Amino acid sequence: MMQSHKKQPKAAQELEELRHRMRHSASHMLADAVLRMFPDARLGIGPPTEDGFYYDFDVPRPFTPEDLESLEADMRQAAASDIPFEHSEVGRGEALELFSLQPYKLEVIQDIPAEETITTYRHGVFVDLCAGPHVESTGRVGAFKLLSIAGAYWRGDERRPMLQRIYGTAWESQEALDDFLHRLEEAQRRDHRKLGRELDLYSVSDEVGPGLIIWHPKGALIRSIIEDHWRAQHLRRSYNLVYSPHMGRSRLWETSGHLGFYRENMYDAMEVEGQEYFIKPMNCPFHIQVYRSSKRSYRELPLRYAELGTVYRYERTGVLHGLMRVRGFTQDDAHIFCRPDQVEAEVVGVLDFTFDLLRTYGFEEYDIYLATRPEKAVGEPEQWEFATASLRHAIEGLGLEYVVDEGGGAFYGPKVDIKIRDALGRAWQCTTVQFDFNLPERFDLGFVGADGHEHRPYMVHRALLGSLERFLGVLIEHYGGAFPVWLAPVQAVVITIADRHLEYATKVTSRLEEAGIRAHLDGRNERMNLKIREAQLQKVPYMLVVGDREAQDGTVALRLRSGENPGPTPLAAVISRLQEDIAARK
Repeated sequence: MMQSHKKQPKAAQELEELRHRMRHSASHMLADAVLRMFPDARLGIGPPTEDGFYYDFDVPRPFTPEDLESLEADMRQAAASDIPFEHSEVGRGEALELFSLQPYKLEVIQDIPAEETITTYRHGVFVDLCAGPHVESTGRVGAFKLLSIAGAYWRGDERRPMLQRIYGTAWESQEALDDFLHRLEEAQRRDHRKLGRELDLYSVSDEVGPGLIIWHPKGALIRSIIEDHWRAQHLRRSYNLVYSPHMGRSRLWETSGHLGFYRENMYDAMEVEGQEYFIKPMNCPFHIQVYRSSKRSYRELPLRYAELGTVYRYERTGVLHGLMRVRGFTQDDAHIFCRPDQVEAEVVGVLDFTFDLLRTYGFEEYDIYLATRPEKAVGEPEQWEFATASLRHAIEGLGLEYVVDEGGGAFYGPKVDIKIRDALGRAWQCTTVQFDFNLPERFDLGFVGADGHEHRPYMVHRALLGSLERFLGVLIEHYGGAFPVWLAPVQAVVITIADRHLEYATKVTSRLEEAGIRAHLDGRNERMNLKIREAQLQKVPYMLVVGDREAQDGTVALRLRSGENPGPTPLAAVISRLQEDIAARK
């Protein structure tokens, strides 16, 4: 259950709840319409989402765009009829009889624990297995639209049947719907998968395997710049950089508990000289080995180990999504081992570091969540109270607003999650600060205190950017591929008007490179306007056109990605301007 520490205005809360009910109700209206189009359709599930809803169907032929128009018209007719939504509680036997012709619903019923009540919602003749909530009647669904068709494996499992998913959205007014559709169009224009291809940043190969990213030179360069900045900032804050192997013996993962709690997300073991090894899904057990490599004193703490560590986790094919959901990714991981009296200061340091780092990449808006003890948890209640209070005091000490996610912590400790807001206002999970009572116990970690006795350290997991793959996907969409100058793989392109200008253009390019600027010479025997257009499509920040006049005067005709056209400019002034932009990380 989420509760706001700084309460959201009541009107805003009520609006969000209304939207949730409208979208849930609209998904039922869609399923009803599909059954009228295909009476033998088999229904999957149809939940509301953050911005809309979807419903999965097993139908005899693929849906078409024309089908969406017909289904939407049917839904509008239902809305005009203002049919009430009726809630009922049914017994298990009645539910099995009610959905006897719907195999996917029967499977869902079988998975409902015996002690839980089974509920349905009906409007007209249509009835669906559902916990709700809904609006009072179909006439209260508001402004809605069906958006697209996609394939979706049943329950996200590629071994299960492929269903057809219809996406839609519903809002409280036509104005709100139009605003959403505008944002959706902009999001599609910024889609990192589309821009990744157009800007030649990365690819995924069937021969290599789904969910495994191949970085091309431009994408690799951007990633390298981010990594170099990450390392420099960590060293400045007294982190120790470490490297760890990509796999470890099974007994390491048995001790850590991953084989017991996380096995389904790990890949199968490989045998090496009669021993089982697993590719790592996480870096923490290796950082613990660094800590355990010598006896620790209270005077050494805190110890901060940081690594850009590549991990591998099994994700079903149906949920893979460009850079956002992959099977192999590099995590900006760190683990802090500290004394109890150091905990709050360390958390404050991590949060301060987080906001400083994220601001560098242009993120200024955040949603902060404090996740507390779940029902099933390890560690003593006193430990949880201390750790949760430390996180809360750190957040409040920085004057930050946050939401309490009651019971949302991991079984091994409370955490702070930070979601960044991009240029379109969308929230993305990046930063996590996570307490861990479990691993220090499992690996019997200790330090010698001032009293000469052995004590257990506190362990804090933290990731600031999250996975580099996902962060880069967010960056691409945040900037629409138009990276700030300091991150742009090509910061300036020198464009010749004719072949006779190639000698001067080469000198200009050399001057730029000597000044530390990533420059590219486009000396092709093509029309100048074509070369300018291609540079604009590649979103190069600076375009330097050279012809007879520029070669004679030692200038360049400057054009900017923004559309600004300063015209003839001394090369030294252009270099100075570029260097200022790079240094300021504009």
